[in-house]
Amino acid sequence: MTIYLAADHAGFELKSNLVDFLQKLGYDVLDCGAYTYKKDDDYPRILKQAAILLLEDVKNHVESYAIVIGGSAQGEAVAMNRFRGIRCGVLYAPDMQLKTDSSGRDLSVVESMKVHDNTNALALASRALNVEDAQTAVSRWLRSNFTHEERHVRRIKQIDDLPLS
Repeated sequence: MTIYLAADHAGFELKSNLVDFLQKLGYDVLDCGAYTYKKDDDYPRILKQAAILLLEDVKNHVESYAIVIGGSAQGEAVAMNRFRGIRCGVLYAPDMQLKTDSSGRDLSVVESMKVHDNTNALALASRALNVEDAQTAVSRWLRSNFTHEERHVRRIKQIDDLPLS
């Protein structure tokens, strides 16, 4: 399974750490940039490569994921979600608390993103997460699986059916 990573200046250091971390866990990792620190770089241009590669895998039914990193991760999530076929959740706080969902499962925020929403991309807020928090969240997210429960499948289809304008 391939993980595509991309980050702007604010996420550059965390991305570098996650490359090593994910490789040690046995994932194939493709660093999509930024490749050097530039304080004025623009995240939409940088994460576009990760989005294109992820979409190609989605079309070919190849399991892969993208992780994009920025200061707040909000813009990164917005940009990734502009690509039809990408469902990007955002994590902007440590993912420590478990909450019980309506099916009785205890899930963290990132687990819920995958279990309920079948996210294939994750945006991390580098200004809110330390390295350990990010590693914990990424591990939880990657280990989680979509439930395929009818209500979740139905909602994702409704999202996919929203008109492009």
